Amino acid sequence: MIKVGIVGGTGYTGVELLRLLAAHPQVSLQVITSRADAGTPVSQMFPNLRGYVDLPFTHPDQAHLEKCDLVFFATPNGIAMQQARSLLDAGVKVIDLAADFRLRDIATWEKWYGMTHACPDLVAEAVYGLPEVNRAQIKTARLVANPGCYPTAVQLGFIPLLEAGVIDPGSLIADAKSGVSGAGRKSEMAFLFSEAADNFKAYGVGGHRHLPEIKQGLARVLGKEVGLTFVPHLTPMIRGIHATLYGRLTREVNLQALFEQRYASESFVDVMPVGSHPETRSVRGANHCRIAVHQPQGGNTVVVLAVIDNLVKGAAGQAVQNMNIMFGLPETTALINVPLLP
Repeated sequence: MIKVGIVGGTGYTGVELLRLLAAHPQVSLQVITSRADAGTPVSQMFPNLRGYVDLPFTHPDQAHLEKCDLVFFATPNGIAMQQARSLLDAGVKVIDLAADFRLRDIATWEKWYGMTHACPDLVAEAVYGLPEVNRAQIKTARLVANPGCYPTAVQLGFIPLLEAGVIDPGSLIADAKSGVSGAGRKSEMAFLFSEAADNFKAYGVGGHRHLPEIKQGLARVLGKEVGLTFVPHLTPMIRGIHATLYGRLTREVNLQALFEQRYASESFVDVMPVGSHPETRSVRGANHCRIAVHQPQGGNTVVVLAVIDNLVKGAAGQAVQNMNIMFGLPETTALINVPLLP
C-alpha cells in the first residue's frame, strides 16, 4: 500500500483528491492537514466522504508527513516550495497541485506569482506532470509539478498540430471558459452565487498566470517559442473547462486522423467523431479530456474543441494519474469513473 498524506485538504481540489483516493485499492490515507480545522472529522466538513474517509484533519506541526511514501500539496501557491526539500530528503515523493514548480524560469515565476521562490534548485528537478507528454520522466520522478487546468486543456488540444508541424506557431489563439470552482473554495465577491450566476465574462485578458505555463509547454513540444493569445472566461457553472483553440494551417492534412493517431494509446484523451461538439457535462467527475477537431468551410483555419473537468483531469485526477505512473501502477487505477449526467 502507498502511504499518502495530503497537505491542504479543505479546498475543492483537496476534497476531489480525497474522493478519488478513498476508492484507490493501493492507497492508505495517513494524514490530511489543516491549520484552521485541525481535529475536525473530514466527513463533517465533506459529508460525501462519510463512510469513506474516517480521519480528522491534523495540524501540520503534528502531521509527521515524513512517514508517508507520497505527499500531495493541494495548497495555495507558495506552500509546497517551503516544505518539499525536507520531504524529498526524507525519501518522500511529492506531487504539487499548485504552481510552485511548473515554470522553469525562476524570474518569470516570481513575476507572475509575486513572491521569491524558496527552492529554485528543485525547479530544475521537478517533472511537469502532463502524462501524455512526459510519461517516461514522471515514472522516475521524485517531484512532480501537476499542470494547471487551463494549461491541460489547451496543451492537449494544440500538441498534435505542433508536433506534426501543420500550423503557424506564431499566431495561436486559446479562448477558454472555466466554471467557478476553478477559483478555489474561498469567499470573494466575484464568486458569490448572485454575482456569478446568470453572468458570463472574460478576465485576465492582459495577462493570466497560466499563460507562461501554456507557452512553456507548447515551446517544449515545438522546440522554439510560440505566439499565443490566451483569453480566459468565467462561466456560471461549478465544474468544467471548455477551450476553443484556433490555428492557421500551413499545409493540407487529415486532421481527424492526426488526432486519432496521436492519442490512440491514451486512456484519458477521447478524440470524438468528425463534426462533434464536446460538452463540459460529458466529463463531469471524470479524468477525461474530450477533443473534437474542425476545419470550418474547408479553409485554412483549424478549430479544436477540448473539454475537461477542471477539478479532475485539470487537477486531482491528473495528480492521481501521475501517482499511479510514479509507483508503477496501471495508469487508470481508481480513475475509471463514468461522468455524471445530467
